Amino acid sequence: MKKEVMIVTGAGQISMAIARRIGFGKKIILGDKKVENANAIAKIMNEAGFDVVPVEMDLSSRESILNMITEAQKYGEIKYLVNGAGVSPSQAPIEAILNVDLYGTAVLLEEMGKVIAEGGCGVTISSQSGWRMPQLTAEEDRLLATTPTEELLSLEILKPENIRDTLHAYQMAKRCNEKRVMAECVKWGARGARLNDIAPGIIVTPLAIDEFNGPRGDFYKNMFAKCPAGRPGTADEVATVAELLMSDKGAFITGSTFLIDGGATSSYYYGPLQPGT
Repeated sequence: MKKEVMIVTGAGQISMAIARRIGFGKKIILGDKKVENANAIAKIMNEAGFDVVPVEMDLSSRESILNMITEAQKYGEIKYLVNGAGVSPSQAPIEAILNVDLYGTAVLLEEMGKVIAEGGCGVTISSQSGWRMPQLTAEEDRLLATTPTEELLSLEILKPENIRDTLHAYQMAKRCNEKRVMAECVKWGARGARLNDIAPGIIVTPLAIDEFNGPRGDFYKNMFAKCPAGRPGTADEVATVAELLMSDKGAFITGSTFLIDGGATSSYYYGPLQPGT
């Protein structure tokens, strides 16, 4: 029996949780820049009854993205995309964050939009961090959403002299992710497919632990301590949202961003996490 094909990027806890939740019975192509990470996750999942093929994939490279898509097409039409690849402000310099999280995600959504099967759907993982920066102008949002991918990093707001630090780069990247999803979902819709975004807050993963131990560690620990939920989240809770979005129950949802942060953003604007409190 021919299987539906699913591409998953980023061999991390969130990607694996989503893949385990909805990937049963599917052919899963798992891409990561560190192929040893993809191999490790593939081994865990294959030994649990899944069908995972690990591949090396650099999200900052269009050629690498296209190679992954070509590999996936060997098994049939691509029906699903889960994009969990990315780097954090404590893991990478400004240039890498913009190349991977911003440009790379834009390229992936663009290229996948050319091949996604009818009835297909995708989710990309952004971050609640993009909700904490000041609002951009309507024109800046439009440029982030619609500028051709190869021109994105030349935008005035993304030039090195206008990016303050790695956190600002990360916030801009995640804001761009959400705007690209809105624009790309129109193109995906022409193929009968849907595309959405999930913006997690503090989710306990190795990446988050890096942040806890990084220069902004106290800030992040304070964030989940003072948010309404009073705790960090888990990858499985993110997978619950993804399961809704990628199922028939989410058939009327496309072009949307779902914030899942335990209320941290609300507390940042209207509660004890407000700057200066």
